Amino acid sequence: MDLNDQVVEGIRCLDIAAFAVQYHPEAAAGPHDASYLVDRFLDRLGER
Repeated sequence: MDLNDQVVEGIRCLDIAAFAVQYHPEAAAGPHDASYLVDRFLDRLGER
């Protein structure tokens, strides 16, 4: 939940392998700004 306007910025399902975000992970865009999300996705693929 965003601290400024109290909106939901991400969701993670506990019963299925799914997650999503609707925000820009860092203030400054770059090639690694969402790398932790990509890493999490690849880890999930490795579990299957």
